[in-house]
Amino acid sequence: MGSFSVWHWLIVLLIILLVFGTKKLRNLGSDLGGAVKGFKEGMKEGGSTADASAQPTQKVEAPTIDVQAKDKTPH
Repeated sequence: MGSFSVWHWLIVLLIILLVFGTKKLRNLGSDLGGAVKGFKEGMKEGGSTADASAQPTQKVEAPTIDVQAKDKTPH
């Protein structure tokens, strides 16, 4: 069974072009490219604002609970 040959992929591409048309596919490609570009810009902005807002926080000292661990032995 293996992977599809080049001819199978060309036929699939032709069917997709016939169903959706080149204009819809072109719009879909540009929308996808714009989304990726916006995502990359958002990641850059998010990284710079996270670094700027990362200020040292005050250390709050909470009471410590001391316990002693014992081995459980069957009775």
